[in-house]
Parts: sequence; C-alpha cells; structure tokens
Amino acid sequence: MSDSLRKDVKSRIWCRWGGREREPACAIISSFVTFQSQSTVRRFALSGAAGFIAPRHMKAIRETGHGLVAALDPNDSVGIIDSYFPDADFFTEFERFDRHLEKLRRDGQGMNYVSICSPNYLHDAHIRMAMRNHADAICEKPIVLNPWNIDALAEIERECDRKVYTVLQLRHHPAIIALRDRYAGVRDRKIDIDVTYITSRGKWYHRSWKGSLEKSGGVATNIGVHFFDMLGWIFGGLKSSTVHRRQDDCAAGVLELEHARVRWFLSVNADHLPAAQQAQGQRTFRSITMEGQEVEFSEGFTDLHTISYREILAGRGYGLQDARPSIEMVHAIRHAGISPLTGDYHPMCQQVEAMRP
Repeated sequence: MSDSLRKDVKSRIWCRWGGREREPACAIISSFVTFQSQSTVRRFALSGAAGFIAPRHMKAIRETGHGLVAALDPNDSVGIIDSYFPDADFFTEFERFDRHLEKLRRDGQGMNYVSICSPNYLHDAHIRMAMRNHADAICEKPIVLNPWNIDALAEIERECDRKVYTVLQLRHHPAIIALRDRYAGVRDRKIDIDVTYITSRGKWYHRSWKGSLEKSGGVATNIGVHFFDMLGWIFGGLKSSTVHRRQDDCAAGVLELEHARVRWFLSVNADHLPAAQQAQGQRTFRSITMEGQEVEFSEGFTDLHTISYREILAGRGYGLQDARPSIEMVHAIRHAGISPLTGDYHPMCQQVEAMRP
C-alpha cells in the first residue's frame, strides 16, 4: 500500500468513525484487509521451465497459493506451463527475461522469488540475476558446482539484502527424519552404510549438458548430491574421501563421515542394473543399507517440493551454508585421484571392472 493511500484510509476512518458514518468506515477497513490478503500472494519467476524438475516447482508454487508470472527456457517445449499457470509470460532468451523482470520491478510489480531449475552450471548466474532484481532465489540442487561459488553468493546475498534458498527435499522425507532421530545418539561407533543408485539414461544423456563434466559436475554431482546431503545431515561432516571409479556413466568410492563410513556407487548405465531388475524391465535400482539393514524410502517423494516451498515461505528454508557440506563432498569426489581396488570398496566396482573391454 502506498503512503498516500494509507494516509487516505486513515483519514477517512478517523473522520467517519461514529454515527451514520460507521458503515462506510467498516467498508474501508474491509477493503484494506482484502488488499492485505491479496498482497500475501507471492510473485514467482522461473528459469529452466522445460527441464525435468520444473513441474515440481510449478506444482509447489500453485499448491502454496502463489503465482508464476514469467518463465524462461531456451527450449520452447513448455506446454506443461498450461497445466499450472497458463497466463505466465514465457521467454526463450535470458536477456529478454531479465529485462522483463526489471521492468516489472520498476513498475512496482517485481518478483518475490525466482525459482531456478536451469542446468547446474547456470545456477549461480541465475541466482545473482534474481538478487539483482530484488527477489529471493529458490534453487535446485546442486546449488552450485564449487564451494567458492557459495562464498561469492553469500557476499552478494549480504549486499542485496536478499536470501538464497535451496531445495534439499530428502531432509523432509519422514523416513529420513526417522533415521536422523534414530542415530542422533549413536556416537560410540561408526555406522557402515552402502549406497547403490542406478538410474538408467539413454544416449541423449551424454549428448546433453548432463553428460558434460564442466556443466553438470559429473554423475556423482548430478544424481548423487541429494544422497550425499542426506548422509551428511544425519552423520556429520566429511573426514576423507576415496574414489575408486569416476567414468562418464558411473562413479564409486568411500566417504568417511564424522559418524559413518559410506561405500557408494552411482550409475546411469542400464547394464549395471542387477539381473533381477533387468529381467523385469526395470530402469532404476536404489538401495541404502545401514549396518546390513535395508532402508525403505521408495515412497513419500510426491509432495517433498511442496513441503520445501512451505518451509521456505515460512522463513525456515535451507540456505547456502546448509548446502555447503554436500557441495564440498562432490567437489572432492570430482577432483580426487583414482584409487586401486584394494581394501574396502563398493561391491559393484568389481562388476564394472569385469565389464570393461
């Protein structure tokens, strides 16, 4: 509400309160309350609208009662927008999108948030664009590719007096929360954990930005960062990292965390699937065992983005420093030397070795 309008409302209420003028005064108060209610609807822009994860953000924006004003993607296969916000403006060029957001801001219709679903290597640039337009940023993981990118964004965050949030949805999963509570008091030993995640991808994957180490951060970053964040959240910070495999289609190693020892294997190669999954035509295999016991969390993923948005809108979202431990883990994995298969390593490493020509 502008200062002039606020003064007008105050003046009219003051002058007309009482006698026959009571009803108009109530009407003024009612309209003021309605204005305040409407003003609580947050205005969103979104980058990366054609990507796989974008619909989850659109759904979260709608289910939290807010609106998408503008969207960006160099690819124009974005018909999904019609399912959520058909009146949203759409741009295929970053410069025109940025200009549009700035114009809206100068016209008093600026964004409250910019949701960032673009390729990993563009995240920090799009976060900076959001803050320059006086909006908070909600960014998919990995929030950045390198730890020093977090330092730079934190400085801009302070300069612009804005906030950068990231979506760490596994922290909201009931089974993961239960695990954290279960192991919170276990400090007399390190928990032995095996993580195996194989999510098959076709030839397109390696031709896209996801197949580029510089743009995606590689397999460990692109499909593994949410697992590493979850493990660090439960079992503490990274003590050491050993990498046994780092290929275009898979990666494997051992993480020594403060309270756990994790053997991990990540792959996008369908040939790495267990025989049972291949026989059934399944394309994904996910397994996490802790002290020999399988952790079941195959369900409960549907609404995690919406929960993340509700927490962010309530001021309880995860920020830059929350994301730092997992970014440090994947950065260490990406730049580590390759260790031989001696001592302790993930069992899948032997299978991959046997498949090599």
